[in-house]
Amino acid sequence: MTRKPARMIRSIRGQATTRREYMGGVPASRLTQFVSGNKTAKFPVQLSLTANEKCQIRHNSLEAARIAANKTLEKHIGPTNYCLHIRVYPHIVIRENKQATGAGADRVSQGMRRAYGKPVGTAARVKVNQILMTLDTTEQFFTPAKEALRKASMKLTTSCTINIVKGAELLH
Repeated sequence: MTRKPARMIRSIRGQATTRREYMGGVPASRLTQFVSGNKTAKFPVQLSLTANEKCQIRHNSLEAARIAANKTLEKHIGPTNYCLHIRVYPHIVIRENKQATGAGADRVSQGMRRAYGKPVGTAARVKVNQILMTLDTTEQFFTPAKEALRKASMKLTTSCTINIVKGAELLH
């Protein structure tokens, strides 16, 4: 099974499908860990990654963004000097109507207009200016933390903005 490009799922169309108990076999989300780093410490600086437009973000895209940010943070900051939170949950079920290919495919695919499709994954619906990730750290690690969020934003389907939520007065 090939994975379709994100541009096919990115735009929000129609009503959200979330009731898994009525669907047979929704694939599990790749995103399983929502908090990384030092979960108990209190940090003075908090950065956030916010979405600039409304869209849907696939679960594997969110996981790729988490891995990219986490890897950068562990390399430059260390595992005890940050706390990364994923703030969205992929609960929208993505469906796909598989099309037949090869000889005679046009006859097989007739009558399949408006087909419902089979569940192939999950996505998170995101609003404008919704926070996708928050990153807590200290003022001395502000630059690598900002770089980690920038790398995470490259993995997402929407353009993102990095904002300083808490501790802006410490950075000057």
